[in-house]
Amino acid sequence: MPGYALGGYDPEAGRNQHEAGAPTLIPVPSLLRSLLSEHLDPGYAAAAAQRRADDRPRSRVADACWQILAALAVATVFALAVAQAQATAPGVRQTQQVLSGSVRSAEQEADSATARRDALAAQLDDVRRSQLEGDERGQQLLDELDVANFSAAATAVRGPGLTVTITDPGVSKDLSDVSKERVEGSRQVILDRDLQLVVNSLWVSGAEAISVGGIRVGPNVTIRQAGGGILVDNQPIASPYEILAVGPPHAMTDVFDRSPGLQRLRLLEASYGVGVTVSSTEDMTVPAGSVREVNFAKGIGDR
Repeated sequence: MPGYALGGYDPEAGRNQHEAGAPTLIPVPSLLRSLLSEHLDPGYAAAAAQRRADDRPRSRVADACWQILAALAVATVFALAVAQAQATAPGVRQTQQVLSGSVRSAEQEADSATARRDALAAQLDDVRRSQLEGDERGQQLLDELDVANFSAAATAVRGPGLTVTITDPGVSKDLSDVSKERVEGSRQVILDRDLQLVVNSLWVSGAEAISVGGIRVGPNVTIRQAGGGILVDNQPIASPYEILAVGPPHAMTDVFDRSPGLQRLRLLEASYGVGVTVSSTEDMTVPAGSVREVNFAKGIGDR
């Protein structure tokens, strides 16, 4: 039979009916043919056949009822979700307004405290100078104090220097969190490490005082990424990022043009469309920075 031949062997295979006395051969199925042709185990095939025989065709009405019930269940879930979103929307908006008001109030209080601190610092400096300028020892103390304040970035600096302006192509509206790796097509390009490299390159180029986004860079001042924003001394700055560096413009330009900071900016300009402008200025003012308490470490056993 053709089925037996396809399944692995022919029952008459091996029998010789033409030669008298020839040995009778027992037909053996071909294992290779069986593996190639019979893809389902006989036990599974029998079970499937039995299941097909026992199944009864369901009516089209029953199938339609089940489909209608499933559609109603899905529609009910979506309706409940929409109703819940509409019910919570006023509360969410009110919470956002409260938080926005709190942030604005805190910013106003911080600005007011900063202005008061600057005014008191100026008043203290005037009183100090009026008391110490009368004799040689007092003048020497004032000179030493001026040097210390300059090193601590506690005094404003005015003079010629370089202005580096970096314009980000755009930032995302959602500043909650972004990857710190540049992704093709993402809107934010400039990261904290880019500004850090530019500032370090300006120091190496001979800058005497630097500010980033109007904030003086001094001891204990950091430039960090916070989600989709950049913080300088824990104060947010936004594009375009303006970096002022007081120092000899021509000498600084010669070194800064070959620095890793400017090379990084040129690479970002060519790859992502970042705007980079470097110009020399004959008169600029770098504001004073905030003065913090300096802690000194002591060795074990020292007094």
